[in-house]
Amino acid sequence: MNNIIIQAKNLIKIYGKDGINQVVAVDDVSLEIRQGEFVAIMGASGSGKSTLMNILGCLDKPDSGTLLFDGTEVSKLDDEQLAKVRNQKIGFVFQTFNLLARTSALENVELPLIYSDKQNITKLAKEALHSVGLADRIHHYPGELSGGQQQRVAIARALVNDPEIIFADEPTGNLDTRASLEIISLFTELNNSGRTIVLVTHEPDIAAHARRIIKIADGKIVADEKNNNPANAKNELKKIAVRETANENK
Repeated sequence: MNNIIIQAKNLIKIYGKDGINQVVAVDDVSLEIRQGEFVAIMGASGSGKSTLMNILGCLDKPDSGTLLFDGTEVSKLDDEQLAKVRNQKIGFVFQTFNLLARTSALENVELPLIYSDKQNITKLAKEALHSVGLADRIHHYPGELSGGQQQRVAIARALVNDPEIIFADEPTGNLDTRASLEIISLFTELNNSGRTIVLVTHEPDIAAHARRIIKIADGKIVADEKNNNPANAKNELKKIAVRETANENK
């Protein structure tokens, strides 16, 4: 059985604790994520899915409950210890790419390595960019790249430290259907090679590519189901992309 990377028990996160406009963003959530899984956390805007991802990814702390990462209770670590976990064990991909505009693709990917103890950071960054199909764009700046290419740079940056898990928060939210298909196909390839992926989305056709779909509503898990045929989702997205291309060419 695959190792458990994340074990969350009874997580609660509340905003507005003085009672005024109080919001329970994460409400008694318990779940496990195992090595090699491809999990989609799906829900509408305001459902708590991104807050949950921030807690699971050690970007935020729960108000109560426990969170174990590789058996270590990270919910009790201080900010410096959490930063070390994030840098060494977790990769992040965001909807807005979060690339430095005046920095080349190569330099953007090198950034996480600066805070690690790894050597040959330029070589590692080039290898990461090659793995996402951007070997010929390493010296381009974000403004010289398409949205899909910028997201590939962000994925390379997430991969460069060889993390145990990658969290992607609405990674296709700023992309058209064709670019979305390229990015979700890349995540599928990464998962097929053994990478653990947790993808947050509000789009059913994107979530359908994952092998496990967790649905969130009002901060609670309302469904946690296996997806036995994610290939169907890729075929449907391809059809949409073909239709959009045909309409553009009319």
